[in-house]
Amino acid sequence: MCQDQHSIYMRRCIELALKGRLHAAPNPMVGAVIVHGERIIGEGFHTCCGMPHAEVNAIHSVREADRPLLHHSTLYVSLEPCAHYGRTPPCALLIQRTGIPRVVIGCVDPFAKVAGRGISMLREAGVEVTVGVLEEECKWLNRRFVTAQTLHRPYVTLKWALSADGFIDRWRDDDAEPAARLSTEASLMHVHALRATHSAILVGHRTLCIDHPTLNVRHWVGPQPQPVVLGRVAEDELPRGWRAYADIDTMMHDLHKAGCQSLLVEGGTQTLQSFIDRGLWDEAYTELSPQLLQSGVPGPRMPVGVTARCETAFGAHLLHYTNA
Repeated sequence: MCQDQHSIYMRRCIELALKGRLHAAPNPMVGAVIVHGERIIGEGFHTCCGMPHAEVNAIHSVREADRPLLHHSTLYVSLEPCAHYGRTPPCALLIQRTGIPRVVIGCVDPFAKVAGRGISMLREAGVEVTVGVLEEECKWLNRRFVTAQTLHRPYVTLKWALSADGFIDRWRDDDAEPAARLSTEASLMHVHALRATHSAILVGHRTLCIDHPTLNVRHWVGPQPQPVVLGRVAEDELPRGWRAYADIDTMMHDLHKAGCQSLLVEGGTQTLQSFIDRGLWDEAYTELSPQLLQSGVPGPRMPVGVTARCETAFGAHLLHYTNA
């Protein structure tokens, strides 16, 4: 089969994997497709941690009349099949026992208990294995999982809204004065969609004190992230269920140890800038508001040479940065 056909089926794997974006964590998102000739006879994705993996769901989706075709089919999967016993048995063992002769893999699983072992198990059983089809796209799909496994810290996303003249808020001498409203009702859906796909969400101490944010998911559907505040916070200032950390290093270590794979940082400027200055960020979104504030709190400054893509989400104009 030619590389173009491999890519077509791997793109379908990625599409399927994204169906698990809200509930697969802390497991990676994975999609799988079984192809006989040029016909897809089975497909599946990992729906939720603790539930069957994508390969299992794909094999079980094959109709009874098509099951004899498995011995002459190719299994495509966006991430290397697991090779260990966890909450579920090894997928590599199931593939081997099912008799599927060929497996095409998007990228290697960086999880220490897999990390090439699934590929080795399949090859030792005589399965023809191809690795690296749409590899970068498959890695990007699970960038938060990959970062947690390889860098041993949460994947960090920064987000802020910016006025047309470069401010994130007006100056507020009175803490009771409301913040400048730079996001629209529609663009708030983008913010809350981001929240739903992150394990934790962070603001600085001043933002907590003057804005009293809830940091929950209201304008989207999905799990609630863990609220976190950075700074020295008195016990009576800390809302129920929040975590407080005095410094970034301790916070990143503790969040990773607790299984947090991704952190969304929403403000304020000083907190955002502290992550930027340390190079401790992976993605950043700036929502560009058409409003003019004339004066106020300047937005964070990105490093010289860092470029952004212009994107649109829910009617909002965004600058999307990646820290390569």
